[in-house]
Amino acid sequence: MNTEAQNEHKWLQRMVGDWKYEVAACMSPGEPPQKLNGTETVRSIGGLWIVAEGKGEMPGGGEATTILTVGFDPKTNKFVGSWIGSMMTHLWNYEGTLDPSKKVLTLNCEGPSFGTEGGTAKYKDVHTVISENERTLAGNILGEDGKWFEMMTCTYRRVR
Repeated sequence: MNTEAQNEHKWLQRMVGDWKYEVAACMSPGEPPQKLNGTETVRSIGGLWIVAEGKGEMPGGGEATTILTVGFDPKTNKFVGSWIGSMMTHLWNYEGTLDPSKKVLTLNCEGPSFGTEGGTAKYKDVHTVISENERTLAGNILGEDGKWFEMMTCTYRRVR
C-alpha cells in the first residue's frame, strides 16, 4: 500500500482546524431561506483523509451532528468520501474532482429524494476555498426538470 500523500491529499489538509459556520437553507424553490449556525472541527487522519464533525441548528429546529470524510484515491484519480447525519439513516457516498484552479472541490452522490417518496435524486456538494480562513459549501439537488437547485449555502470561518 502506497501511503505517500499526493497533492490532492495535501489540498484537503487546508480544511483542518476549527470553524464556525452560517447556513442559508431553502428546501424548495420559492421558499425563503432559513438562517442557521454551527461549528465544525476538521482533523487529519495520516495526512491522507480529513474527518469533519459538525454540530449545529437544523431547519425546523433541533440540533444536528454530522460527520464528513474525504480523501483522494490515486487509482481512480477521484476524491472519495462519505457523510452521515443525526437526522437521517442514509449513508451518503461521494466521488468528485478538484477544478483546474485548485479552489473548488465538487463531490457528487445519489440519495433519497426529498420530493418523491421512496425515490432517489442526484446531489452535488461544491466546496470552495476562498482563503485559508474562509470557505463555502453549496449543496445542490438535480431537479426533475434537469436543472440544479441550490438547497443551501454555508460559509465557514476559521476559529483556529
